[in-house]
Amino acid sequence: MKGKSIVVGVTGGIAAYKVAELVRLLVKAGARVRVAMTAHATKFITPLTFEALSGNKVVWDMWDSATDPMDHINWGQEAELVIIAPATANFMGKMAHGLGDDFLSTMVLAATAKVLVCPAMNSRMFANPAVQENIRWLKERGCTIMAPNEGDLACGEEGLGRLPEPDEIFAQAAFLLSEHDLTGLKILVTAGATTEAIDPVRYMTNRSSGKMGYALARAANLRGAEVLLVSGPTHLKPPVNVAFTRVNTAEEMRQAVLEHRSKYDVILKAAAVLDYKPRQRSKHKIKKLEDIQTLELVRNPDILAELGCSKGNSRCLLVGFAAETQDLLANASEKLRQKNLDMVVANDVSREDAGFEADTNIVKIIYRDGHVEELPLMTKQEVADQVLDRVKRLWETAS
Repeated sequence: MKGKSIVVGVTGGIAAYKVAELVRLLVKAGARVRVAMTAHATKFITPLTFEALSGNKVVWDMWDSATDPMDHINWGQEAELVIIAPATANFMGKMAHGLGDDFLSTMVLAATAKVLVCPAMNSRMFANPAVQENIRWLKERGCTIMAPNEGDLACGEEGLGRLPEPDEIFAQAAFLLSEHDLTGLKILVTAGATTEAIDPVRYMTNRSSGKMGYALARAANLRGAEVLLVSGPTHLKPPVNVAFTRVNTAEEMRQAVLEHRSKYDVILKAAAVLDYKPRQRSKHKIKKLEDIQTLELVRNPDILAELGCSKGNSRCLLVGFAAETQDLLANASEKLRQKNLDMVVANDVSREDAGFEADTNIVKIIYRDGHVEELPLMTKQEVADQVLDRVKRLWETAS
């Protein structure tokens, strides 16, 4: 998103208030954002709000003396993406029939940028055959139409017609603006911690936040790959447009991965799977006693080793992650060798800026031939793209 030029067009629906958060997200991601509004939109939210968030003037009156006479032509041609949110039935009808009677509608007519349309309206209005026909025409003409969400509507009814959430629109915009250099690849990602029950109220786990795995899934999707994310418990929201499977235990993760592995070209095993589990799970809460309690543990299945052992002549690329607190290169290299990996991404989790909960990471990438690449400190989202760059190169070399 950094440096991308985006115009956000706001039309007259109650969901216009949500678009303020969308503009904030776009600006935070480094995009250059300009906002155009219809006159009706200004009845729901003020232009001043969008000027403060975008840092740019907002146009809603084509005849305002402060508006350049050619802005309605230039904005849609200088931008890389135009987002219409919320898109009312009226405005979509104008788009579909080539009508231009205000700044925003004439700008869309002259636009050469990609156009993302986000409908929001009453569910019966959305289902109207005329509205659906207009949506069909817009799709045929190259517009991307986001399906509205289902739920409580401002009119008091419940149904299909809610504006997609700002983070969902942001994700779709990021996808449209991304280079889809991984199109055709199918990538399976594991993320987060696993848990093992001790009794009905206690369990074992580890400190993995899932941030690295989720970043990988998100980045792979934005670059055009078909992605499945298998995740242990985490507070993170699954990335938009990514197939998602939730698991708890190591065995559940093993079953999910083995069930799908034959369908995928690349497996990125970023999950921190517990090595051990209690031999027996108590049916009742273990009461506190004066005597020291002993918990007997047994080994969990080693999913990564099983994948590596059964890899054979498969073209599937297998990438492991090694979180270490000492002897980083030695331990990670041994993991690569023992588990028959194509690549391992190693990081020292004892560092405050690269631990489980941090948003940044500093990693070393180790290859089969022993070559090591050291990457500088960067965000986990940036690390994800760097890892995928190497995956892409390995895949093309093996092809």
